[in-house]
Amino acid sequence: MLYMFLLYADPNVPPAPNLMEAHFAVAEEARRRNAYVTSEAIGGTGNATTVRVRDGEALVTDGPFAETKEVLGGFYILDCTDLDEALEYAAEIPDSSHGAVEVRPVMHVPDWDYAIPGERRPFS
Repeated sequence: MLYMFLLYADPNVPPAPNLMEAHFAVAEEARRRNAYVTSEAIGGTGNATTVRVRDGEALVTDGPFAETKEVLGGFYILDCTDLDEALEYAAEIPDSSHGAVEVRPVMHVPDWDYAIPGERRPFS
């Protein structure tokens, strides 16, 4: 089953010196266990734009949707056997030690044209 790991960090706290090496290790372990699907870092809140459509009109504002102490900085999508395995990965992701890692199952939408090739564990 696919799980998304949303990585949150406090933008006022400098990243650990070995942060990227720790991320590379998590991704390599997930690849070794045939669980890795994808991961990316995303731009900071200074580069964010929020769009809301109200009464048919698009309202565009700079910045994230809501002010929070921790900001979304990246994500992983991993193919895990169950939530327990997903939580094990979450604890290995370096952001969990200085920020937070939110774990959510990826929903299966019937008839959606998924771009991820290959066999995946069944959705439950």
